[in-house]
Amino acid sequence: MFGFGAMIQKLKADPKRIVLTEGEDPRILEAASRLLASSFLTPILLGDEQEVMNAAEEAGFNIRGAHIINPLTYDKIDDVVKEFYEIRKEKGMTMEKAAKLMQQRNYFGTMLVKMGVADCLLGGATYSTADTVRPALQIIKTKPRNSIVSSCFILVRPGATGENEVLAMADCAINIQPSEDELVEICGETINCAKIFGVDPKVAFLSYSTHGSGKGDSVDKMRNAAAKAREEYPDVPIDGELQFDAAVSPRVARQKAPGSSVAGYANTFIFPDINAGNLGYKIAQRMGNFEAYGPILLGLNAQVNDLSRGCNALEVYSMAIITAALT
Repeated sequence: MFGFGAMIQKLKADPKRIVLTEGEDPRILEAASRLLASSFLTPILLGDEQEVMNAAEEAGFNIRGAHIINPLTYDKIDDVVKEFYEIRKEKGMTMEKAAKLMQQRNYFGTMLVKMGVADCLLGGATYSTADTVRPALQIIKTKPRNSIVSSCFILVRPGATGENEVLAMADCAINIQPSEDELVEICGETINCAKIFGVDPKVAFLSYSTHGSGKGDSVDKMRNAAAKAREEYPDVPIDGELQFDAAVSPRVARQKAPGSSVAGYANTFIFPDINAGNLGYKIAQRMGNFEAYGPILLGLNAQVNDLSRGCNALEVYSMAIITAALT
């Protein structure tokens, strides 16, 4: 697997505890079994203990050593409910409503991270991205300088020289129509994430226009956002607006964007909206034979990540390592 050696070594030096919210799911159980065979990451499975153990036995997975926590019988649930109430009382939260929400694993698991019982969380194998992000926003909240949560995908495929080709794409999962300033924030978070995966970022703000060849509000937005991002991150090569062919093809770049330090060699892509981003990474994944890791949520005070509902056990295992290593 791409780039996981360094992450695993980091976790061996500083082991983490990760909440997996869907404890009975066979994909989660297979990934948990694999994690438990090592010593660098401890899974905390949410669910009824007997049901989780029965599901693991039925599927043939050894999960001895896993921590299984049932929100309905947790011995410290009163403390969890009270702290959640304190966090949300100014938003109209009542103790009764807090107790009811803590029966939901996405909320309960996020509170385990907030209270230090776990270091990070991975969920979403059976529910939507919004159901992962909403509790994180309400409980974990964004970093002091951040106004939004965003996401990126890391895409990997073997290169012609034997080294992996690694790309970062954002925001493909969270922000539907980000503003100029939000795009700048997404850019900064994606730059940091890309570096963790060994990418030396060359950032392209993508559009249907290259350096004024097309007109429209979206073109203006991407051009202006790229200019603001260059001011914010002067040490990172950033250009835009760029069409995708100009961003990745040196031949096209010489014609459309001569003199650009990014065009033709971009490896970090900022999309104008979620429509383009989601389509873009999936085209690369399905037709470009890239492995896609993500969505990796960015901008939170603690690492919470979302799974695709179509994920397999290997993707759960990979995302668990990524989530913990980013903690």
